[in-house]
Amino acid sequence: MPFSAATQWLEEIDATSVANLIAAASDIALIIEDGTAAIVGDATFSNEDLAQEFRSRWIGQPWLQIVTSESRPKIEALLADAASGAPLRWRQVNHPSPSGEDLPVVYAATRIGKSGRIFAVGRNLRPVAALQQRLIGAQQSLEREYGRLRQAEARHRLLFQVSGEAMLVVDAATRRIVEANPAAGRIIGTDSRELTGRGITSVFEAPGRPALEDLLAGVRATGRMDAGTARTANGEREMSAAVSLFREDRASYFLVRLTPAARNGLELAITEEHSLVLDVVAQQPDAFLVTDPDGRIQFANPAFLDMVQLASEEQARGEPLERWLGRPGVDFNLLNAHLREHGSIRLFATTLRGSYGATVDVEISGVAVPDGDDPCLGFTMRDVGQRVATERLGAKARPRSMEQVTELVGRVPLKELVRESSDVIERLCIEAALELTDDNRASAAEILGLSRQSLYAKLRRYGLGDLADTTDERTRP
Repeated sequence: MPFSAATQWLEEIDATSVANLIAAASDIALIIEDGTAAIVGDATFSNEDLAQEFRSRWIGQPWLQIVTSESRPKIEALLADAASGAPLRWRQVNHPSPSGEDLPVVYAATRIGKSGRIFAVGRNLRPVAALQQRLIGAQQSLEREYGRLRQAEARHRLLFQVSGEAMLVVDAATRRIVEANPAAGRIIGTDSRELTGRGITSVFEAPGRPALEDLLAGVRATGRMDAGTARTANGEREMSAAVSLFREDRASYFLVRLTPAARNGLELAITEEHSLVLDVVAQQPDAFLVTDPDGRIQFANPAFLDMVQLASEEQARGEPLERWLGRPGVDFNLLNAHLREHGSIRLFATTLRGSYGATVDVEISGVAVPDGDDPCLGFTMRDVGQRVATERLGAKARPRSMEQVTELVGRVPLKELVRESSDVIERLCIEAALELTDDNRASAAEILGLSRQSLYAKLRRYGLGDLADTTDERTRP
């Protein structure tokens, strides 16, 4: 709607003021010469980049020729509305650009003055178009992500339903079963759909329910997987329940996996037959542990717990072994690669880092057990810290070969390793020079570029040669 008293308020405004006002209020403004050709007489741009790109290309050209072909009917409509004095109406047109990307502009046009010239003001829609493009891209990305999530959910639900392992999803707050797979229904003795909504303890015998409640409370408090045993409510089977905690939509749930505690008489017989061996493993002074193929600890004896300064096996169970190895990301990868290739490894030297900063020099032997339902890796670790210290003292704590230097990687800082490497190289060079000169120290000093005094000092440092020999080196052949 126009001003109600434009003549009263705007009659004193001069042309310069009008031009400045128009330039400030619009992104693009064009002055179109009257006539059928509708030539662009002048133009102003609020953006300097637009001015450099289009100003020289537009001025002096017909307005119809500087727009795309599909926009020409809109330009003709703008010119007709301006000539007839119709109310302003905005129309979007596109200008071809040298860069290849059209410039979208929404125009309104009106006749000005007595000369009949037409004045067109435009708004640059490039920022809006870019924003719309980003919005479309974001929407497409979200749709693709939702598609992937739906597919993953479908795969997980299918695995949950067809899995032969009995699984229950339990609300951690109410202890009620949210979902149960068919295998759980079979092992408990009821339809899996009837389990939904029941309390988890109701599917087990009353004497074992307090222990199960304690198990669930412990898992929720620590967040770590744990296991226990209980008998189903029908009293037919003794079950082993492995419980883990997960979060979904700001709520906590238990995943309870049920397996028969003793699957058959043979398994029970084997367990009883080897109970003595298991007791020995638990009490032996060398560390012993079993991990899954990815290196997560499933069993650890007290000796290992002492080495890594842990109070209980639960603190180690489920944790990656490389957390305590001397070179994280290196040692376990080497062990795992060797076990995959050869099946076993002996006397792998490294260090164990305790939870409170203590370090222990150890030798690791390991074996891979790839067969069976649960592939695993077994490791024994022997504390060799006292032996290593004795060897270092016997050698005056100085390595005598590059192999001994490389064995120190991970045990001493890099700066010390570099210094030790330099000493080993210097010692080897002196030994080689003495051998080449048949132990002629004067000649050895000459080929090494040292004075005899410096050579003698290095001989004393490395304990080379008979330093009590005072024979004049110059008299030797």
